[in-house]
Amino acid sequence: MILALVCYLLAVNFAAVVAFRRDKALAVRGARRTRESTLLWLAVAGGSPGAIWARRRFRHKTRKQPFAGRLDRIAMVQAGGVVGLVVTLLI
Repeated sequence: MILALVCYLLAVNFAAVVAFRRDKALAVRGARRTRESTLLWLAVAGGSPGAIWARRRFRHKTRKQPFAGRLDRIAMVQAGGVVGLVVTLLI
């Protein structure tokens, strides 16, 4: 079960990084872009660490609001959930 969860999280984070990289390349070329909702759903699905890393690494959507705020809130909620789970398991 834990191995499956780890594999899932690795896959969804990899997908988020690839999506951000691809969207940045499309933006540079002036081509049709990936929808912001798609990028945010990848973060909601568990890919927020990859999305945040890719946003900084590729300097993509770093000043774009409200996208940046939404991505940060998704990451904070997920981090809070992980902390809550760990505390619950340790008690």
